[in-house]
Amino acid sequence: MRVLIRTPNWLGDIVMALPATAAVRRHFSSATLCVAAPVALAPLFKAVEGIDEIIGLSGHGFIETKQEITTIAKENFDTAILFPNSFRSAWVVYRAGIRERWGYKSDFRGWLLSRAIRKLKYEGTGQRHQVNYYEDLVRGLGIDSNKTNPRLIPSQDMKVLGADLLDRRNIARDSGPFIGIAPGAAYGHAKRWSPLRFAEVILRLYRSIDATCVLVGSNADRDAGSAIESALLTLDHDGRKTLMRSQKFVNLIGMTDISALIGIVSQCQVFLSNDSGAMHLASALDIPVTAVFGPSDEFQTSPVGRHTILVNPVRCRPCLLRECPIDHRCMSGISSDRVIEALEQQLVEATS
Repeated sequence: MRVLIRTPNWLGDIVMALPATAAVRRHFSSATLCVAAPVALAPLFKAVEGIDEIIGLSGHGFIETKQEITTIAKENFDTAILFPNSFRSAWVVYRAGIRERWGYKSDFRGWLLSRAIRKLKYEGTGQRHQVNYYEDLVRGLGIDSNKTNPRLIPSQDMKVLGADLLDRRNIARDSGPFIGIAPGAAYGHAKRWSPLRFAEVILRLYRSIDATCVLVGSNADRDAGSAIESALLTLDHDGRKTLMRSQKFVNLIGMTDISALIGIVSQCQVFLSNDSGAMHLASALDIPVTAVFGPSDEFQTSPVGRHTILVNPVRCRPCLLRECPIDHRCMSGISSDRVIEALEQQLVEATS
């Protein structure tokens, strides 16, 4: 038997769907399990136990959709489980001739599915965490889920990629804590904490505990990295220690593929992030995360496990807006002192 999982399209959602993926693996224990994921993120599944085959998907245009249908049809899958809610994902597996096509009944696609699961309605105003959302789907399909946390186990190749990238930059990792920082966010600028605040945290941790900090993120986050570098040059003006010329800071935003990113993050002792895919990646690698939440809802997308979630409880959050129409108070009200305190506490707990 051959089973296909069509993964979500975003890094954070892929990670949050890992417990549901593990449940499918256990349920179809003797089947060949394949995942189809965006080509840039597909190598992540080399760090997921129980995945037999990986298909990388390119784009969403007409030509790419035809190619995707052809590729999947050649694999002769018996069952496809769709984590995305899109009409397109259902259309692809329908046209590929897969007999069993399972997923949520959404986006007017129910007729394309052989088993269409209705989304559960929840009491109260809060929504379920996204991890539970994917688990609810597989439970609706009769697949038992043990409520495990998302987990990634980096391959040796990933560790080597990450280490080589840091070594080429002569980044010190043998003295002081090694801290990863993801200052970007895919959904919009409203989810980003101030670059100046990030710079304050980096400089103060360097001066107080000799921390080494590495910035990570995608090409879309390059502006955040550049803004932090500019802020560091302005803040580090007294000449006591020049961080930007040391081996204790590096900006690798836009310079890593997913494999190298996993390799680098896996070496961190703690991780600081906005609500982002990198935040979920660090959590799944069992790295203590300090997460800064503003317009997004921590009850739906927080990192799973024992992590520190920082919010400023203003009345207008969570608004879920991409851009703040007023003064960004949900983020500006979170001080660098609170972040440093959280990171230092995590470092103490990590070494105790």
